Amino acid sequence: MPRKILVTNALPYANGDIHLGHLVGYIQGDIWVRYQRMRGNSVHYVCADDTHGTPIMLRAEKEGITPEQLINRVHGEHLRDFTDFGVGFDNYHSTHSAENRAYAEDIYGKLLSAGFIETRSIEQFYDPVKEMFLPDRFIKGECPKCGAGDQYGDNCEVCGAAYAPTELKNPYSAVSGAKPVLKTSEHYFFRLSDARAVEFLREWTRGTNTTGERRLQAEAANKMKEWLGEAGENKLSDWDISRDAPYFGFEIPGAPGKYFYVWLDAPIGYFASFRNYAERRSAAGEQIAVEDYTDTIRAEAQGTELVHFIGKDILYFHALFWPAMLKFAGYRTPSQLCVNGFLTVDGAKMSKSRGTFITARSYVEQGLNPEWLRYYFASKSNGTMEDVDLNLDDMIAKVNSDLVGKYVNIASRCAGFIAKRFGGKLGGVDPKATAEFESAYEAATIAQAYEERDYGRALREIMRLADLANQYVNDHKPWELAKQDGQDAQLHVVCSTALTLFRDLTLYLKPVLPALAAKVEAFLAIAPLDWQAGWKPLPAGHDITAYQHLMTRIERKQVDALLEANRDSLAPAAAAAPAATAKTAKEASSQQRHAEKQQHAAQAAETASPHISIDDFTKVDLRIAKIVDAQHVEGADKLIRLQLDIGETDDAGNPKPRQVFAGIKSAYDPASLVGRLTVMVANLAPRKMKFGMSEGMVLAASDPDGKTGGLYILSPDGGAQPGMRVK
Repeated sequence: MPRKILVTNALPYANGDIHLGHLVGYIQGDIWVRYQRMRGNSVHYVCADDTHGTPIMLRAEKEGITPEQLINRVHGEHLRDFTDFGVGFDNYHSTHSAENRAYAEDIYGKLLSAGFIETRSIEQFYDPVKEMFLPDRFIKGECPKCGAGDQYGDNCEVCGAAYAPTELKNPYSAVSGAKPVLKTSEHYFFRLSDARAVEFLREWTRGTNTTGERRLQAEAANKMKEWLGEAGENKLSDWDISRDAPYFGFEIPGAPGKYFYVWLDAPIGYFASFRNYAERRSAAGEQIAVEDYTDTIRAEAQGTELVHFIGKDILYFHALFWPAMLKFAGYRTPSQLCVNGFLTVDGAKMSKSRGTFITARSYVEQGLNPEWLRYYFASKSNGTMEDVDLNLDDMIAKVNSDLVGKYVNIASRCAGFIAKRFGGKLGGVDPKATAEFESAYEAATIAQAYEERDYGRALREIMRLADLANQYVNDHKPWELAKQDGQDAQLHVVCSTALTLFRDLTLYLKPVLPALAAKVEAFLAIAPLDWQAGWKPLPAGHDITAYQHLMTRIERKQVDALLEANRDSLAPAAAAAPAATAKTAKEASSQQRHAEKQQHAAQAAETASPHISIDDFTKVDLRIAKIVDAQHVEGADKLIRLQLDIGETDDAGNPKPRQVFAGIKSAYDPASLVGRLTVMVANLAPRKMKFGMSEGMVLAASDPDGKTGGLYILSPDGGAQPGMRVK
C-alpha cells in the first residue's frame, strides 16, 4: 500500500536571507520527498516562515516599516530562493496567520486544562538603555556548562546545552551592549518537568514509529538520554512560554500584555501550513490525497506519517517541547525527526549570526547552477547528524568529474550520431550490455540509501553504474564505427544502448537533480521518470529531440566571483566585547603558551624535509578498522576508549579487537562511533597508559589549533572492510 506522508522542514526565521547553511536541511528534505513520490507514495510537503519575536519587531522598527510589511517582503524572498534551488514545497505559509493563532490558542488551552501551565514571578534581564525585557537570543555571554564565549541566552552552539538566560556568565545586551539588570515579571510556564511528561518523553525518544524505524537517529536519541537522564532521574526544567510587551506575536488568551514565546507557535506552523493548503485545495474543488488535514494531526491518526527535517541546533525544541506539547494537548506526535548537521566551511560553522555565510541569492546571481550545490550537498549527506563541510575546490572537482565527465558525457558522445545518421530515431539495444548493467545494479542498495537519507551512498552507487556505461561506450568507440563502412547498424545499436543506460541513470539521479532530469526527459521525449519504470529499453524507432548541452562545467572564476560577492559576510563579525568579558591574566598566560606551541611546531615544520620516499610511507601500516565499542574513560578529560576490529583473530578464530585510546572526546559522543569504519595506524608500538595499553592510533583531521568542533575521524567509502590495507 502506498504510504501517506506529511513532510516538513524547519521554519526559517523571517529576519534575514536564506544562506547556503540553511539549504543543507531543505535540500535533504526535498530529495527525500521526490524519492518517495517516485516510489508511488502520497506525500505532502509544507513549510512556512517563522515570523514572530523581538528580532522581527526591532528590524522593522529600524527599517521604519511595520512587522507585517517586513514579514510579507521576506516571505517572498525566501520562497523565491527555495524555488531557485528546486525545493518544491506544496505550500509555503506564515506563522503570522489565522490558522496558526487558532492552533496555538487551542493547544495552550488544552495544556492549561490538563494542568501543564502555571504562572510564576521570575527575575528577567531588562535592558536599561532600550527599556525592554530581553529575549533569550538578545542576551549573550559565556555558556554556564562549557564556558564558551559569545553564546546566546537559551542554548550553546558549542556543547548544545540548554539553559536559562540568568545562568549565563558575564551577560550583556545584544541590542545596546549594556549590562542587563534583573527585574521581576509574571511568566507562564509549560511544566516539562512534570512526571507525566518525563515518562512520555523517555519512551518517545527511544521508540520506533509505525514503519519500524526509530523516531530519532542514534546520535539524537543518545543526546536525549543525556538530557533526560536515567530512569528515576528528572533533569528537565519547565519551559517559559511567555514574553512581555513590547513583542510581535500572538497575545496569550486571558493575559493582557503577555505573548506566546515564538518557539511555542513556530512548530505549530507545520499544522497551520498544511491546514491552509488543504483549505485552498478544497476551495478550488480539488481532492487532497490525505483524506483530511485533521487525519494528520489528531492523536489517534494511524494512516499518515508526520516527518520533520530539522537542524541539530533545534533538536532540544523538537524532541522534547514539541512532542510533549502535542501529546498532552491531544494531538498526534511526529513519526520521525530527520536531524541534519551544520554546514561548515573548513570546519567552521557557516552562520549568519557569526557573520560567516554565503547567501543563496548571491549564488544564483553569480550564475552558478543550483543543481551543482544540490549534488554536492547530497554527496556529503549520510543520514546522520554529522556536519557537511563545504570545500569549493572539492565541489568543482566532484561536479565536473561526476556530472559532466561521467554522466552527461554519455549522452553528449552518442546523441549526435542518432540525429545525423538515423534521423533522430533510436535502434535496438545490445541485450548483453543491458543485462550486464542490470546485474551490476542493486535496486535495494540505492533505494535503501535514499530511504535512509544516505544520499552519498546512493550517488556512489549511481556513479559506479555511470562508469560501467562509459566503459561500454569506450569499448565500442562509436566515433570510430562512424568512420567505418558497413558499421551503421552496429553504430545504431551502440548509441541506442548508451542512451538507454543514460535514461536509467537519470531515473536514479532525479531526486537530486530534478531540473536536469526534466531536460533529459524532454531530450529523450519520454514521460516523467518514476521508480516503477523498470528496465524496459527505449523501443526501436522511438524519436528523440535534438540534443542540447545539458550541464556545463564549473569554472573557478565563477566560484571566485561568488566569494568576492560575499567577501564582507565571510569575514567573521566582531563580537561585542563588554568590559565584563575582558581576559584574565590566567587566560592571557594560556594564550601565550598556546602561541609558543604553535611557533615551535612551525619551526619544526620548516626544518623537516618537504618530501618523504615511498619506502618511508610504506613503513606505516594503515588499516580499515571497525569501531565495535567506544566508552568514556573515567578520569580522562580528552580520551575515549575504542575497541577496533581490523580483521585479527585469536588462536580459536574469534575476533580479537585492539584497544586504542583516542583524544577525541571533545568532538564525539562514544555511542555515535559504534559501528563506524575508520582508519588506524596498526604498526605503532603499543603504549602503556595509566588507563591501560593503547595498541595503535586512529587518524583524524583537524583545524590548525585542534580546537573543539574542528576534529573529524577519517571514514572510508562504502565497501571497505575491516583489515583492508590503506596504500
